[in-house]
Amino acid sequence: MIGGSKRKFRSAAWAHFDRQLIGGKWKAICNDCKKALGGETKNGTRHLLDHIKTCLHKKQKTIKQSLLQPTKPNDETMVLGTYHFNQDHARKELAHMITLHEYPLSMVDHVGFKRYSYALQPLFKVVSRNTIKNDIMKIFEYEKEKTMKLLDSNASRIALTTDMWTSSNQKRGFMAITSHFIDVSWKLQSRLVRFIYVPCPHTAEVLANALVECLLDWNLDRKLSTLTVDNCTTNDAMIECILDKLHPSSLILEGKLFHMRCCAHILNLVVRDGLDLISGSIEIIRYSVGFWTTTPKRDEKFIETARQLKVESTKKLELDCKTRWNSTYLMLNTALEYKDVFSRLKHREPLYKRVPTDEDWLKVREVASKLEIFYDATELFSGTKYPTINLFFSTFCDIKLAISDWVLSDDIVLHTMAINMKLKFEKYWDVMNCLLAIGSILDPRYKMKTIQFYYPLVYGEMSSFEIEKLKKKLYDLVEEYKKKSKQFQKEKSSQSSSSRPPVPKRSGYADKFEMFMDSNINIELEKSELDYYLEESLLPRNTDGFDILCWWKTNGIKYPILHDVAKDVLAIPVSTVACESTFSTGGRILSAHRNRLHPKTVEALMCARDWLWSETQGIRYFLNEIISNSLSCFFICNVCNYFDLLDSTTSKDQSFDDDSDIEVSNK
Repeated sequence: MIGGSKRKFRSAAWAHFDRQLIGGKWKAICNDCKKALGGETKNGTRHLLDHIKTCLHKKQKTIKQSLLQPTKPNDETMVLGTYHFNQDHARKELAHMITLHEYPLSMVDHVGFKRYSYALQPLFKVVSRNTIKNDIMKIFEYEKEKTMKLLDSNASRIALTTDMWTSSNQKRGFMAITSHFIDVSWKLQSRLVRFIYVPCPHTAEVLANALVECLLDWNLDRKLSTLTVDNCTTNDAMIECILDKLHPSSLILEGKLFHMRCCAHILNLVVRDGLDLISGSIEIIRYSVGFWTTTPKRDEKFIETARQLKVESTKKLELDCKTRWNSTYLMLNTALEYKDVFSRLKHREPLYKRVPTDEDWLKVREVASKLEIFYDATELFSGTKYPTINLFFSTFCDIKLAISDWVLSDDIVLHTMAINMKLKFEKYWDVMNCLLAIGSILDPRYKMKTIQFYYPLVYGEMSSFEIEKLKKKLYDLVEEYKKKSKQFQKEKSSQSSSSRPPVPKRSGYADKFEMFMDSNINIELEKSELDYYLEESLLPRNTDGFDILCWWKTNGIKYPILHDVAKDVLAIPVSTVACESTFSTGGRILSAHRNRLHPKTVEALMCARDWLWSETQGIRYFLNEIISNSLSCFFICNVCNYFDLLDSTTSKDQSFDDDSDIEVSNK
């Protein structure tokens, strides 16, 4: 009652307020936020109704806004409880989102984002761009420490790829350093180690100092296997500087296999030397493609003419990038399918003057058919997740033999092109051949058979000498790993023996028995693991989905030394594609609208993004392993039930209309 009156509170507002006498005045206390409002008769109830509409705590307590979150107490039972909003956790997830998806830091200042955040969670306080940058730096430092521990705890060697990239917007040079290794589960992994700003001049010594400093900071200088770089003279000199700074005993075969050249770049150099011979014909076709793709009207006219001539191809003309021969190859292949269309259009368009002749088409067709083997090899070399080094030796040999066959051709154009290619290819063959051949030998489906087939074709009468030279290097590699394994076991046994109780003295016959056993062991070990491995029968070649990493993982007990060799060698990348893909991301982050980012912020965004995505993929792999191995039927059933419930809820309560592709991708 109000003011002693017997009249009841008829307003609906009083269902949400409690009337109390405070300091001699009546106050209306909100049941949700406990805010005190005027409760006198003269105040009325309009201000109370307005407060109900804007009370944040009231909105959080409505049943429509309530969320049930599963929790797992100590007694292993699943309990559903109410959701509690956490501002710090929400800020962390926002920083993760900006890092993962390359969003601009300024998005937190956008009005639309603020309105969306308020609609999604009114309690969330949107932070400034400087605050979110600090949050991202904290994530970077945390993920960096995790990545350093991962690389440090990994027992196998680490292979590196590195390359330089100059931002077109900042005009600054950045060095990307990516690590490649096989983890304890025998899965091929790669992590971006640094994306470091390197001031000019970018000389070999400056680059070597930046790289060595990174190796020391990350404690990688004593567990390197190879360094894969492009084939420029600066990189060659940089490798020499790095080898002078590193101790030879810390590298494989004292650094003889340290320098790995990018196979994709080698093919690029070889093909470009060959294409220079028909550059005139290529330029005319490039002009024709550019002419008919310049405007929508010309493009429609080209398509209409192709339809009239009943050309079956549905490919779209695309202009190439002159510095990327594979895009030139695709442009030529597509243009060849529309050869008759270009000839017809020269009579219908007076502005189209530079038309390819029959001789131009003949040259291009002949060369394009030969470039297919290079294109397929580049596609193989450009993989970053699936390829291991055992896959590339036969492809490299096929290219070398194909070039040798083209040299014998009666066609002057093809003959001259092949000579140019051969000169460039021979420059890198001896450098690349060794590691690729060792990788092929470690494939239990082929072992020495691939070498025994290709070497006579490549070297002729010198093949037996080259095979023995390769085997000697492989035996030296295995012996080196054997010595390190013995040293490790000796150190391990000495550490464990220090904690054991003292052993009683043994008789002289016991010592003689030990000598007798050692002599027999030496006789038995005249054959190395490599000999036993090579003598064992080959695996079937037609095995679908053969996983060489899984095979070596399961045969580690049988071949412990080769097991360690394979773990290091198979992880070696044959191209710098990992760095190239990093530069694509860097170009999106350092866009024209974000060209004032500090180099440290750029590195934090680049590295944290790579580490977070790697962690996300690791979780997906773990879930796939659970499902494929049927480790937890209960877990699988609950996941399936959850997605069934999600699908049914989506179909009932949501309509995607034109965005139906979003629904599919989210599933």
